[in-house]
Amino acid sequence: MADVQAGGTAAFWAPGSQILWRYRENGGARVHICRPVTVVRDDAELLAVWMAPGTECVKPVLADGTPLHAEPLESRYTRPRTVQRDRWFGTGVLKLARPREAWSVWLFWEPGWKFKNWYVNLEEPLVRWAGGVDSEDHFLDISVYPDRTWGWRDEDEFAQAQRDGLMDFQVAEDVREAGRSAVEVIRAWGPPFSDGWQHWRPDPAWSVPSLPDDWDRTPTHVST
Repeated sequence: MADVQAGGTAAFWAPGSQILWRYRENGGARVHICRPVTVVRDDAELLAVWMAPGTECVKPVLADGTPLHAEPLESRYTRPRTVQRDRWFGTGVLKLARPREAWSVWLFWEPGWKFKNWYVNLEEPLVRWAGGVDSEDHFLDISVYPDRTWGWRDEDEFAQAQRDGLMDFQVAEDVREAGRSAVEVIRAWGPPFSDGWQHWRPDPAWSVPSLPDDWDRTPTHVST
């Protein structure tokens, strides 16, 4: 269970709490990505959550059910969409987010817990509500590898989103600035890259969180 502030907004969740990590669609208010996760750590410095293998999630697809990545980039963001339930297969993902920061850092492993890479997901700073956290993805990403090399990801999607009007010039500039800030942290090898999270392992007693029927409910109380 979460500790709760006056007004009903979640302050900090205890380790083992199960919450929702959600993203709104770009250019709209509807939630189109929802991932139930387990809280690893939550305090004034960091929110860390674990998305276990096999977790039932919600993801966007084209209206006819075609996966987004199968659609040519030129029409990927303009064709009608819907959402569908699916499961997260493969290894799990550890997600780390600092308050008011315009990106989160995800850790990926190969089977057998061989660490693969960090993934910097540029996004709106997380907004907390009683059931979890909400954000909006900003397309542009950065991969960071164990040898401390790094590279930009999805620059083509970032450019196409601007052409399709999903983000205006100022938002795009803010995203680029957030990306530059993240790169400064990477080059300095600051937190969370220097914190040893790649050696973390989930509590084997944790159950896989379930996807609630009201996964897309509107938060009544929010905070950053």
